[in-house]
Amino acid sequence: MNAANTPYRPMRADARRNYERLLAEAEVAFRERGTEASLEEIARRAGVSIGTLYGHFPTRQALLEAMLHESIDRLVATAEELLTHPSPGEALTRWARATAAHMSAYRGLATSLLSSLKDENSPLYRACQQMTAAGQRLLDRARAAGLVRAEAGADDMFALINAAAWVREQVSDEQGNRLLAFMLDGLRPVPAKTRRPADPGP
Repeated sequence: MNAANTPYRPMRADARRNYERLLAEAEVAFRERGTEASLEEIARRAGVSIGTLYGHFPTRQALLEAMLHESIDRLVATAEELLTHPSPGEALTRWARATAAHMSAYRGLATSLLSSLKDENSPLYRACQQMTAAGQRLLDRARAAGLVRAEAGADDMFALINAAAWVREQVSDEQGNRLLAFMLDGLRPVPAKTRRPADPGP
């Protein structure tokens, strides 16, 4: 029987309690020490063995994916809501700001997400694809309004937001939002009269 045909088996009550305790302690540890916080320490705080932790989360990225699941769903829902915003540019900026804040929730998260963007074997790959797809719809709407240059793709925007998230780990939220706005300005079309002429050939 393949995985697709395997019936869902709910966790036992004790396993569910362990799972929830591990997620709660991982949240505390990652906020305190970043995504490289000790998994052994997380298990100890949760009152379970490291084997129990790995039984639920085989890798650090699998733990991160479980922690981020609900917040990423909220980001996708926010993107859907912003598709009806009267200003496509403002909608894109608001979503980018919310995404940067999300990606800087834990020190090191931005790096983990960027490295997982093209890695189909990463537990975080699905999360990255969801965020990229949500941003793509907002980006396409802003481009249709003449607010985004033709060659700018969702991957470019994701990389910019990721860079802004990394910066937010080092500076205040206010400065982080300001720097993100500067980065997003790079997506705007360049008026023809301000373009630099091509460099002359040798």
